[in-house]
Amino acid sequence: MAANPQSAGKLRPVDLARAHGLSAQAVRNYEAAGILPAAERTAHGYRVYTPLHARALAAFLALLAGHGHRTAAAVLREVNDGAVDEALRLIDESHARLLDDRRTLEAVQGALRDLVPEAAGEMPGAAGGFIGALAAELGVRPATLRAWERAGLLRPRRDPVTGYRRYDEADVRDARLAHQLRRGGYPLERIAAVVAQVRSAGGVEPLEPALREWHDRVSARGRAMVAGAAELETYLRAREREEEKATA
Repeated sequence: MAANPQSAGKLRPVDLARAHGLSAQAVRNYEAAGILPAAERTAHGYRVYTPLHARALAAFLALLAGHGHRTAAAVLREVNDGAVDEALRLIDESHARLLDDRRTLEAVQGALRDLVPEAAGEMPGAAGGFIGALAAELGVRPATLRAWERAGLLRPRRDPVTGYRRYDEADVRDARLAHQLRRGGYPLERIAAVVAQVRSAGGVEPLEPALREWHDRVSARGRAMVAGAAELETYLRAREREEEKATA
């Protein structure tokens, strides 16, 4: 009767794969990509994995959910090469990007809350308003509004008689939103993307479901990062124990 390869802490590719609903080929591909440490081979060339490989795979899959494939793979490769500090730097950068996303979301939510709807005709710089009136309302120079127009934030029409810019109610809304986000330090290209979403949604109110979904994604990613950190720490400790055994 053939011996069970798991009886001595030895695992086949299929053993690792089944634990995570993967194919054995996926496990071999992860090893080839450096995500798993190199496996020993039997006399017949078959791969032999260990519980340490299982820890590496669990860490990668946990990191994958929060950091994405590129970062998760890079982190495991650095760890397997012994460059733990570099792996931690990659984790830090990914957390910083999430924080930036969270701050952007909060800025957008705050800016949209400040866009208090007013009746047309009562809104300074509303339908039919010229650049001077809108600039005065926002407390900016007309040149600033022209710069926002060049960046795609505003789309005023031209008066057919005078050729002057005229700002309608949607332009005023977009200008207010841009003004709020600029005060928060956001670059024009990022503001342009938010303004485009407002336009495509037909106003501020239809964006509420999208903002809730954005918030849920940010929160889920944050929790996935926490779970990934726990699995990575487990893998790092397992590696340390193996290294201690090897040098004992």
